[in-house]
Amino acid sequence: MVVEGKGWTDTERFYDRLPARAQKTVPKPVWSLSRHSAGMAVRFVTDSPKISARWKVLNADLAMPHMPATGVSGLDLYVKDNGVWRWIGNGRPTGQETEALLAGNIPEGSHEYLVYLPLYNGTESLEIGVTPEASIAKGPARPSGKDKPLFFYGTSITHGGCASRPGMAYQAILGRRLDRPVINLGFSGNGKMEAELEALLAEVDAAVYILDCLPNLSPELVTERVEPFVIALRAARPDTP
Repeated sequence: MVVEGKGWTDTERFYDRLPARAQKTVPKPVWSLSRHSAGMAVRFVTDSPKISARWKVLNADLAMPHMPATGVSGLDLYVKDNGVWRWIGNGRPTGQETEALLAGNIPEGSHEYLVYLPLYNGTESLEIGVTPEASIAKGPARPSGKDKPLFFYGTSITHGGCASRPGMAYQAILGRRLDRPVINLGFSGNGKMEAELEALLAEVDAAVYILDCLPNLSPELVTERVEPFVIALRAARPDTP
């Protein structure tokens, strides 16, 4: 399948958000949060009248006091309808491993789908289920000019807190509206524009960088870090907005 939202392939676990080597350079809380699969989505095409999933998450805590399990550890399914992405169903976790029907009674024909992965939990594995007679294939290539990702770097707001479903995080909403892939490097309680993060962002050939770090920056940190971060990123990627 087409897995979108991965900025790097040299990750320790497949659905990690940062490369394995970042463990030695980024702050410990950022590394821990990078194990969450926020922003990642699988795009596929099938003519199945119903779609199921079996997925396993990293942590046994499926929810938080202020955020439901559907957003923390669940799946979210969208279908493209006349060029517009529309919600069709979600996967509600019942344990670290869950098997569930995401959508049924789907109209005949082949349709393109997008399933978002958990926001505040890591994804260990994901399987998509279709009926025996159905076909399933990876989603079509993004058209030229819309194939580079929108790269978001920020705080818990970017990470997805506290969306009720993975597809309702703001960067996912924008990705559907603009019909572009997105990379979510939101880190709850973090996103503090460390130089080590700038170096990582610069490695990815993005359509645009969206820096949304102010909620976790004091005035002193703004003075100290924002300008050097932006200047270094601009020097590395002079043509990227």
